[in-house]
Amino acid sequence: MTGLILSWSVWAALVVLAAAFLLTVWRVVKGPTLADRVVALDMLTGIVIGFIALIAIRTGFTLYIDIAISLGLVGFLATVAFARFILSRGRPARPKPAELAEALLAPAATRKKKTDTKRKGGTGPAVRRKGGK
Repeated sequence: MTGLILSWSVWAALVVLAAAFLLTVWRVVKGPTLADRVVALDMLTGIVIGFIALIAIRTGFTLYIDIAISLGLVGFLATVAFARFILSRGRPARPKPAELAEALLAPAATRKKKTDTKRKGGTGPAVRRKGGK
């Protein structure tokens, strides 16, 4: 009787983990931001650890538990590395709404004029050389 309950429990857990795996892969692919994708990858690590634990229960081979523990450690380190990468990227500075309104409402005389960027004379290959060459 105990073996039957354990067997059904393992199969039920496999179904739940498979559904979670598919939904998490969808989040990795579709995630609107990089942070969503990193969280989904961390979740995938946890789901794979669950799969490994279920395989260990089904087979009775305890080495799978050691593999799951080491995968958890590596997954944690990968998540921390991704988080540091996201923080190091930074975001471009956005002007404050008050500064933006001032710049837009300033009189035309006080706005910066574009400088003439036209070059005087050239030295590139398109410039004809004097002297007949």
